[in-house]
Amino acid sequence: MRLLFAGTPTPALASLDALLASRHEVVAVLTRPDARAGRGRGLAPSPVKERALEAGLPVLTPVTLRDDDVVAQVRDLGVDAAPVVAYGNLVPRALLDVPTHGWVNLHFSVLPAWRGAAPVQHAIMAGDEVTGATTFLLEEGLDTGPVLGTLTETIRPHDTSGDLLERLAVAGAQLLVHTLDALEDGRLAPVPQPPDGVSHAPKVEVEDARVRWQQPAHVVDRRVRGCTPAPGAWTTLPGGARLALGPVTQVPDVDDLGPGQVRAGKRDVLVGTATHAVRLGDVTPQGKRAMPAADWARGARLAGGVVLGAAEDAA
Repeated sequence: MRLLFAGTPTPALASLDALLASRHEVVAVLTRPDARAGRGRGLAPSPVKERALEAGLPVLTPVTLRDDDVVAQVRDLGVDAAPVVAYGNLVPRALLDVPTHGWVNLHFSVLPAWRGAAPVQHAIMAGDEVTGATTFLLEEGLDTGPVLGTLTETIRPHDTSGDLLERLAVAGAQLLVHTLDALEDGRLAPVPQPPDGVSHAPKVEVEDARVRWQQPAHVVDRRVRGCTPAPGAWTTLPGGARLALGPVTQVPDVDDLGPGQVRAGKRDVLVGTATHAVRLGDVTPQGKRAMPAADWARGARLAGGVVLGAAEDAA
Protein backbone atom coordinates (compact mmCIF):
# COMPACT_ATOMS: atom_id res chain seq x y z
CA MET A 1 0.00 0.00 0.00
CA ARG A 2 0.97 3.63 -0.47
CA LEU A 3 1.26 5.22 2.96
CA LEU A 4 1.34 8.68 4.49
CA PHE A 5 3.03 8.30 7.89
CA ALA A 6 1.98 10.80 10.58
CA GLY A 7 4.12 11.09 13.71
CA THR A 8 6.28 13.50 15.66
CA PRO A 9 8.30 12.35 18.74
CA THR A 10 10.97 9.71 19.25
CA PRO A 11 8.54 6.86 20.12
CA ALA A 12 7.17 7.11 16.57
CA LEU A 13 10.56 6.33 14.99
CA ALA A 14 10.33 2.56 15.49
CA SER A 15 7.09 2.50 13.52
CA LEU A 16 8.46 4.65 10.71
CA ASP A 17 11.53 2.42 10.44
CA ALA A 18 9.38 -0.74 10.46
CA LEU A 19 7.15 0.62 7.71
CA LEU A 20 10.14 1.65 5.60
CA ALA A 21 11.37 -1.95 5.87
CA SER A 22 7.95 -3.46 5.11
CA ARG A 23 6.29 -4.40 1.83
CA HIS A 24 4.45 -1.06 1.87
CA GLU A 25 5.64 2.23 0.38
CA VAL A 26 5.87 5.30 2.59
CA VAL A 27 5.37 8.12 0.06
CA ALA A 28 5.42 11.06 2.50
CA VAL A 29 5.56 11.98 6.17
CA LEU A 30 3.29 14.32 8.12
CA THR A 31 4.74 15.81 11.31
CA ARG A 32 4.43 18.84 13.56
CA PRO A 33 6.24 22.07 12.58
CA ASP A 34 9.74 22.74 13.88
CA ALA A 35 9.60 23.76 17.54
CA ARG A 36 11.89 25.71 19.84
CA ALA A 37 14.15 23.48 21.93
CA GLY A 38 17.36 23.50 23.94
CA ARG A 39 18.96 26.28 25.93
CA GLY A 40 19.24 28.51 22.89
CA ARG A 41 15.53 28.03 22.14
CA GLY A 42 16.30 27.69 18.46
CA LEU A 43 13.91 25.98 16.05
CA ALA A 44 14.51 22.22 15.79
CA PRO A 45 12.84 19.60 13.59
CA SER A 46 10.88 16.76 15.14
CA PRO A 47 12.65 13.39 15.43
CA VAL A 48 10.29 12.01 12.77
CA LYS A 49 11.12 14.84 10.37
CA GLU A 50 14.84 14.22 10.82
CA ARG A 51 14.43 10.51 10.07
CA ALA A 52 12.19 11.19 7.08
CA LEU A 53 14.68 13.59 5.55
CA GLU A 54 17.46 11.03 6.07
CA ALA A 55 15.31 8.56 4.11
CA GLY A 56 14.69 11.09 1.34
CA LEU A 57 10.96 11.35 1.98
CA PRO A 58 8.80 14.42 1.32
CA VAL A 59 7.75 16.02 4.64
CA LEU A 60 4.56 17.95 5.36
CA THR A 61 4.64 20.24 8.43
CA PRO A 62 1.37 22.20 8.42
CA VAL A 63 0.39 24.23 11.47
CA THR A 64 -3.20 23.05 11.04
CA LEU A 65 -4.82 20.22 9.09
CA ARG A 66 -7.96 22.26 8.46
CA ASP A 67 -6.41 24.21 5.61
CA ASP A 68 -7.90 23.34 2.20
CA ASP A 69 -4.40 23.29 0.69
CA VAL A 70 -3.34 20.59 3.18
CA VAL A 71 -6.36 18.46 2.30
CA ALA A 72 -5.52 18.85 -1.38
CA GLN A 73 -1.88 17.88 -0.75
CA VAL A 74 -2.90 14.69 1.04
CA ARG A 75 -5.45 13.86 -1.62
CA ASP A 76 -2.84 14.32 -4.36
CA LEU A 77 -0.59 11.73 -2.67
CA GLY A 78 -3.07 9.01 -3.55
CA VAL A 79 -2.40 7.02 -0.38
CA ASP A 80 -4.17 3.82 0.58
CA ALA A 81 -3.71 4.33 4.34
CA ALA A 82 -2.26 6.83 6.80
CA PRO A 83 -0.60 5.17 9.82
CA VAL A 84 -0.42 7.50 12.82
CA VAL A 85 1.88 7.31 15.86
CA ALA A 86 1.84 10.21 18.35
CA TYR A 87 1.34 12.83 15.65
CA GLY A 88 -0.03 15.34 18.16
CA ASN A 89 -2.84 16.95 16.16
CA LEU A 90 -6.47 16.03 15.56
CA VAL A 91 -7.34 14.89 12.04
CA PRO A 92 -10.46 16.71 10.78
CA ARG A 93 -13.37 15.07 8.98
CA ALA A 94 -12.24 16.47 5.63
CA LEU A 95 -9.09 14.34 5.84
CA LEU A 96 -10.37 11.22 7.61
CA ASP A 97 -12.02 9.79 4.49
CA VAL A 98 -9.18 10.55 2.06
CA PRO A 99 -7.10 7.34 2.42
CA THR A 100 -8.85 4.23 1.11
CA HIS A 101 -8.26 2.29 4.36
CA GLY A 102 -8.43 5.31 6.63
CA TRP A 103 -6.03 6.63 9.28
CA VAL A 104 -4.65 3.72 11.31
CA ASN A 105 -3.57 4.92 14.74
CA LEU A 106 -1.14 3.10 17.04
CA HIS A 107 -2.05 3.97 20.64
CA PHE A 108 -0.04 2.85 23.66
CA SER A 109 -2.77 1.27 25.78
CA VAL A 110 -5.36 -1.47 25.39
CA LEU A 111 -8.37 0.61 24.44
CA PRO A 112 -10.81 1.70 25.74
CA ALA A 113 -8.47 2.08 28.74
CA TRP A 114 -6.42 5.26 28.90
CA ARG A 115 -7.72 7.27 25.97
CA GLY A 116 -5.71 10.46 25.59
CA ALA A 117 -2.25 11.96 25.36
CA ALA A 118 -0.42 10.17 28.20
CA PRO A 119 -1.58 6.54 28.44
CA VAL A 120 1.75 5.09 29.56
CA GLN A 121 2.25 7.64 32.34
CA HIS A 122 -1.27 7.16 33.67
CA ALA A 123 -1.05 3.35 33.56
CA ILE A 124 2.04 3.42 35.79
CA MET A 125 0.66 6.04 38.16
CA ALA A 126 -2.56 4.05 38.52
CA GLY A 127 -0.64 0.91 39.47
CA ASP A 128 -1.77 -1.14 36.46
CA GLU A 129 0.02 -4.47 36.16
CA VAL A 130 -0.59 -4.89 32.43
CA THR A 131 -0.95 -2.43 29.58
CA GLY A 132 -0.33 -2.75 25.85
CA ALA A 133 -0.92 -1.15 22.48
CA THR A 134 -3.86 -0.90 20.10
CA THR A 135 -4.24 -0.17 16.41
CA PHE A 136 -7.56 1.42 15.53
CA LEU A 137 -9.23 3.56 12.89
CA LEU A 138 -9.30 7.25 13.66
CA GLU A 139 -12.66 8.97 13.85
CA GLU A 140 -13.66 12.39 15.15
CA GLY A 141 -13.86 11.23 18.80
CA LEU A 142 -10.69 11.06 20.93
CA ASP A 143 -9.32 7.49 20.61
CA THR A 144 -12.84 6.11 20.18
CA GLY A 145 -12.51 4.41 16.79
CA PRO A 146 -12.96 0.70 16.05
CA VAL A 147 -10.09 -1.61 16.99
CA LEU A 148 -7.96 -3.44 14.45
CA GLY A 149 -5.36 -5.16 16.65
CA THR A 150 -3.95 -5.29 20.18
CA LEU A 151 -0.98 -6.54 22.14
CA THR A 152 -0.30 -6.66 25.87
CA GLU A 153 2.80 -5.80 27.89
CA THR A 154 3.53 -6.41 31.57
CA ILE A 155 4.40 -3.33 33.62
CA ARG A 156 7.50 -4.26 35.62
CA PRO A 157 7.88 -3.16 39.25
CA HIS A 158 10.62 -0.63 38.49
CA ASP A 159 9.43 0.59 35.07
CA THR A 160 9.49 4.30 34.40
CA SER A 161 7.22 5.67 31.71
CA GLY A 162 10.31 5.99 29.54
CA ASP A 163 11.21 2.30 29.99
CA LEU A 164 7.71 1.11 29.24
CA LEU A 165 7.16 3.41 26.28
CA GLU A 166 10.41 2.25 24.70
CA ARG A 167 9.24 -1.38 24.80
CA LEU A 168 5.76 -0.52 23.57
CA ALA A 169 7.15 1.55 20.70
CA VAL A 170 9.15 -1.42 19.40
CA ALA A 171 6.40 -4.01 19.87
CA GLY A 172 3.75 -1.59 18.60
CA ALA A 173 5.70 -0.98 15.40
CA GLN A 174 5.33 -4.64 14.48
CA LEU A 175 1.65 -4.58 15.41
CA LEU A 176 1.17 -1.61 13.08
CA VAL A 177 2.89 -3.37 10.17
CA HIS A 178 0.85 -6.54 10.71
CA THR A 179 -2.34 -4.48 10.87
CA LEU A 180 -1.60 -2.80 7.55
CA ASP A 181 -0.67 -6.16 5.98
CA ALA A 182 -3.98 -7.64 7.10
CA LEU A 183 -5.97 -4.63 5.89
CA GLU A 184 -4.41 -4.88 2.44
CA ASP A 185 -5.09 -8.62 2.32
CA GLY A 186 -8.71 -8.20 3.40
CA ARG A 187 -8.15 -10.31 6.52
CA LEU A 188 -9.19 -7.72 9.08
CA ALA A 189 -12.51 -6.23 10.14
CA PRO A 190 -12.66 -3.31 12.62
CA VAL A 191 -14.33 -4.13 15.94
CA PRO A 192 -16.13 -1.36 17.91
CA GLN A 193 -14.66 -0.56 21.31
CA PRO A 194 -16.70 -1.88 24.26
CA PRO A 195 -18.67 0.71 26.25
CA ASP A 196 -17.20 -0.50 29.55
CA GLY A 197 -13.67 0.00 30.86
CA VAL A 198 -13.19 3.51 29.50
CA SER A 199 -10.57 5.63 31.28
CA HIS A 200 -8.85 8.85 30.28
CA ALA A 201 -5.19 9.87 30.17
CA PRO A 202 -4.84 13.64 29.73
CA LYS A 203 -1.43 15.23 29.30
CA VAL A 204 0.58 15.14 32.54
CA GLU A 205 1.41 18.72 33.45
CA VAL A 206 4.31 19.89 35.62
CA GLU A 207 2.01 20.44 38.61
CA ASP A 208 0.75 16.85 38.29
CA ALA A 209 4.35 15.68 38.79
CA ARG A 210 4.69 17.28 42.22
CA VAL A 211 5.23 14.60 44.87
CA ARG A 212 2.82 14.72 47.79
CA TRP A 213 4.55 13.09 50.71
CA GLN A 214 1.26 12.77 52.60
CA GLN A 215 0.36 9.94 50.23
CA PRO A 216 1.38 6.30 50.81
CA ALA A 217 4.85 5.19 49.69
CA HIS A 218 3.55 3.05 46.84
CA VAL A 219 1.65 6.05 45.43
CA VAL A 220 4.77 8.23 45.65
CA ASP A 221 6.80 5.52 43.92
CA ARG A 222 4.28 5.24 41.06
CA ARG A 223 3.99 9.00 40.68
CA VAL A 224 7.76 9.42 40.34
CA ARG A 225 8.15 6.53 37.90
CA GLY A 226 5.16 7.63 35.85
CA CYS A 227 6.61 11.13 35.50
CA THR A 228 10.11 9.92 34.54
CA PRO A 229 11.53 11.21 32.27
CA ALA A 230 8.75 13.72 31.49
CA PRO A 231 7.60 16.03 32.88
CA GLY A 232 9.85 14.97 35.78
CA ALA A 233 8.81 14.46 39.39
CA TRP A 234 9.71 17.17 41.88
CA THR A 235 9.35 18.47 45.40
CA THR A 236 10.42 21.62 47.21
CA LEU A 237 13.11 22.36 49.78
CA PRO A 238 12.59 24.64 52.78
CA GLY A 239 12.50 28.09 51.24
CA GLY A 240 10.70 26.91 48.10
CA ALA A 241 13.53 25.87 45.75
CA ARG A 242 12.63 22.88 43.63
CA LEU A 243 14.35 19.52 43.80
CA ALA A 244 13.78 17.20 40.85
CA LEU A 245 13.48 13.52 41.73
CA GLY A 246 14.51 10.38 39.92
CA PRO A 247 12.91 7.01 40.76
CA VAL A 248 12.76 6.12 44.45
CA THR A 249 12.89 2.81 46.33
CA GLN A 250 10.38 1.85 48.98
CA VAL A 251 11.84 1.01 52.41
CA PRO A 252 9.03 -0.83 54.25
CA ASP A 253 10.97 -1.35 57.49
CA VAL A 254 11.41 2.40 58.11
CA ASP A 255 8.14 3.91 59.33
CA ASP A 256 9.26 6.45 61.92
CA LEU A 257 9.58 9.44 59.57
CA GLY A 258 6.72 11.89 59.08
CA PRO A 259 5.54 12.83 55.56
CA GLY A 260 8.37 14.64 53.79
CA GLN A 261 10.77 14.33 56.76
CA VAL A 262 14.35 13.69 55.62
CA ARG A 263 16.94 11.41 57.19
CA ALA A 264 20.30 11.77 55.47
CA GLY A 265 22.95 9.13 56.05
CA LYS A 266 26.40 8.60 54.58
CA ARG A 267 25.12 6.36 51.80
CA ASP A 268 21.45 7.17 51.38
CA VAL A 269 18.67 9.67 51.94
CA LEU A 270 15.31 8.52 53.28
CA VAL A 271 12.08 10.52 53.14
CA GLY A 272 8.91 9.73 55.05
CA THR A 273 5.47 9.25 53.51
CA ALA A 274 2.02 8.45 54.90
CA THR A 275 3.10 4.81 55.36
CA HIS A 276 6.82 4.01 55.25
CA ALA A 277 9.93 5.71 53.93
CA VAL A 278 11.33 5.83 50.42
CA ARG A 279 15.01 6.04 49.49
CA LEU A 280 15.83 8.81 47.04
CA GLY A 281 17.76 7.92 43.91
CA ASP A 282 19.24 10.68 41.76
CA VAL A 283 18.12 14.22 42.49
CA THR A 284 18.58 17.47 40.60
CA PRO A 285 18.83 20.65 42.67
CA GLN A 286 17.46 23.76 40.98
CA GLY A 287 19.99 25.08 38.47
CA LYS A 288 22.35 22.12 38.85
CA ARG A 289 22.96 18.68 37.35
CA ALA A 290 21.57 15.36 38.51
CA MET A 291 23.53 13.63 41.27
CA PRO A 292 23.08 10.77 43.77
CA ALA A 293 20.91 11.89 46.68
CA ALA A 294 23.65 11.16 49.25
CA ASP A 295 26.08 13.45 47.41
CA TRP A 296 23.46 16.19 47.28
CA ALA A 297 22.68 15.84 50.98
CA ARG A 298 26.36 16.13 51.95
CA GLY A 299 26.78 19.26 49.89
CA ALA A 300 23.52 20.79 51.08
CA ARG A 301 24.43 20.21 54.74
CA LEU A 302 20.83 19.55 55.63
CA ALA A 303 19.83 20.56 59.12
CA GLY A 304 17.94 18.13 61.31
CA GLY A 305 14.18 18.10 60.88
CA VAL A 306 14.19 19.14 57.21
CA VAL A 307 10.82 18.47 55.60
CA LEU A 308 10.42 18.30 51.82
CA GLY A 309 7.33 19.74 50.22
CA ALA A 310 6.42 21.95 53.17
CA ALA A 311 6.61 25.15 51.11
CA GLU A 312 3.89 24.29 48.60
CA ASP A 313 1.77 22.45 51.16
CA ALA A 314 1.61 25.65 53.20
CA ALA A 315 0.82 27.80 50.17
